[in-house]
Order: sequence, then C-alpha cells, then structure tokens
Amino acid sequence: MTVRREGDTGDMTEVPPRELNEKPRTRPVRMTRWFIIGGILLSLLVGGLVGFNAFRAHMIAQFFANNKPPPVTISAVEVKSEVLPNLQRAVGSLAAVHQVNVSSDVNGRITEILFTAGSRVVKGAPLVQLFDKPEQGDLASFKAQATVSRLALERAKQLAARQVGPQVTVDQAQAAFDQANAGIAKTEAIISQKLVRAPFDGVLGVRQVEVGQFLNAGTPIVSLTDLSTLFANFTVTEKDSARLAVGQTVRVSVDAYPGREFDGKITTIEPQIATETRNIRVQATIANPDNILKPGMFADVIVVLPDKPPAVTVPETAVDYTLYGDSVYLIKEKKEDDGKTSLTVERTFVRTGDRINGRAIIEKGVKPGDRVAAVGQLKLQSGAAVEISKDQMPQIPAEPPLN
Repeated sequence: MTVRREGDTGDMTEVPPRELNEKPRTRPVRMTRWFIIGGILLSLLVGGLVGFNAFRAHMIAQFFANNKPPPVTISAVEVKSEVLPNLQRAVGSLAAVHQVNVSSDVNGRITEILFTAGSRVVKGAPLVQLFDKPEQGDLASFKAQATVSRLALERAKQLAARQVGPQVTVDQAQAAFDQANAGIAKTEAIISQKLVRAPFDGVLGVRQVEVGQFLNAGTPIVSLTDLSTLFANFTVTEKDSARLAVGQTVRVSVDAYPGREFDGKITTIEPQIATETRNIRVQATIANPDNILKPGMFADVIVVLPDKPPAVTVPETAVDYTLYGDSVYLIKEKKEDDGKTSLTVERTFVRTGDRINGRAIIEKGVKPGDRVAAVGQLKLQSGAAVEISKDQMPQIPAEPPLN
C-alpha cells in the first residue's frame, strides 16, 4: 500500500504498512540503570566505611584492654599504731637569772679601773675605785677621837669605882666614845661605796667609763651577767594553759646552735591571763653550763606533756594535701584470672591530726596494718597497678631542712 503525505509535491515514497499485532517501541532505560548501579556502589562504600570504623574501634579497645601499662614503682609503708610524744610548741626569748648594769651609789671621780672587759669575776671583786682621800682623812680623825674617848671613859670608870668621881662623867665619856665609833662606821661605809664591787659571780660586758671621769650616782659602769642559769620566757594561749604545770620538762632550741636542744623545767606560770591577747606568760629555768646561751636570744620552746593514747600514724610524705581534702593511696591486692596476685592503689580520703617528728596522725580513713604509698604519689591514680620498690625508702626528716 502506497501512502502519500498531504502537501508533498515530489515523488511519493512508499512506507511499509504496520502490522496490526505489532506493539509500539519504548524508550531505552540506560539512565535508570546507571542510577541504580551508582546507588548500589554508594551504599557499598558507606557500609564499608561504617564497618571499618566499627572494626577499628573494636580493635583499639581490644588492644588497650590487653595491653595494660607497666606497674608504677613506689615505696610503701605500713600504717602504725604508736604512742607519739605529746608536745606543746611555743616561741619566746631567753633572759638572765642575774643581770645588772653595775653603778656607783655615790658621786666621785674615777681614780682606778680594776677590771678587764669581758672577764669573769666573783662576787665582791673590786671593779672601780673613786677618789676617797677626804673620807680617809675623816676616818683617821674619828679613830683618833675614839681613842681619846676610850681613854677618858676608862679613867672615869676607875674614879667612879673608887667613889671619887661622879657617874655623870662616866656617862659623858661613854657618849663621846660612842659618837666617835659612829663617825668611824659612817666614814667606812662611805669609803666602801667609793670602791665599786661585783654584786655576784658573772661575766662582765663592755666598759662604759674611763679613768678621771666624774661619775654620778647611778651611771652605768659595766654590765654583769650570770650565764650559769637562764630563764626561757614564753607565752601560750588561754586554751593551752590548762595543760601546763610547774615542773614539766621543756626543750629549748636557738638559731645559733641548730639541731641542739637545751632541757629545763617550768618554774613559774603567771597567775593572770593578759586581757589584750588572752595569752599567759610562762617561765622555765634552763641550765647553761657551757655559757653558750645568751640573754635576749630568740627561742623555740617545746613543752613535754603527758603521753596520749596510741594513735594511727603514717609518714607525712604519704599524705596528699589538697584543697579538696587530704588523702592517701591505699595499696590493695587483686587476684587476676590466671591466679596471680597484682597490686593496685586506691585514693582514700582521710582526716589528719597533728604532725609530730615527720609523722602525721590519721584520725579517720585507714587502720593499723594497711599499706599506703609513701613516695611517688604524683605518678599514681586510683586503680593504677603498682610495684613495691625493693630499695630502702629515704629517711624522712623530723623537721624540714633549713636551707
């Protein structure tokens, strides 16, 4: 069958006729297929990344679970129950039992200095001589008068005994004799004042006068100090005063002799408490046989009080002091799956008390027999594995070093 299209002017072209049962042709699905393939590939890629990340996290966790860090080496000590010294600390100063600035009782010009500065003298040793010539003259005059009065008194008594002389003559002669003796005693006293002597045994200080100097009464000549015994004067609070008693032992230390202590006894406790400071003054007496302690030295005083009941203690280095509280690392034994025993530490908060001689009192938190880490806490955390060092722990000083 030949079909001629309308409007065609040229030759007619034959178009084969479409069969009746033939279906119309559809468009190719190539674009849809590519979208499906791309989606599948993208899903596989995302799934692979997710699976790889999960596998990696699992392997990392398994690695850290099986690869534990090596134990930390520490020094361990055992918690003890012991009786610690019961001490009361205070600060004070030293003072001499006998100390004076030697001076003259009367005025006079110095004619002789009889001592050497810094020397040791005994009681009654002459120190300074003042000019006493007038008094020596008066003494000779009074002695002469006493001699004449004594002779007159003897004659008057003889005449009165023979009843040829009146009793009034005897009385007048006795009065004259007594007056002369009184003049002698007074003049000798003035002469003795002109010679200044040491009032007690001690060590002289720096000389403060010169020969030829006119000395007024009361002017210091030289200091004299008895160093054989000293006072340690200190104060304690009203709260602590109830624990003190006369006769308790004290230990005094001074900066001039570090590491050395001087023992003494409490001899005086002030009966009144100062209203300004609420402190009470205490005085202890200390022997100073070597004369090395000096009055005026600053003194650290320790009063030895009666012992307290036993207390739980650890070295001070075992306690970790922080703003959040005091704690120690308690060592615990842990049994592994293979039957072996390992050591771990656990941070345990404690309540601390006084610190004495390098040890801290633990009032709550641990008990005697427990083991705690004494050195190396900075490397620890709760649950960490530890290993106890076989080396001896360094000696902990009772007092912090001065330098």
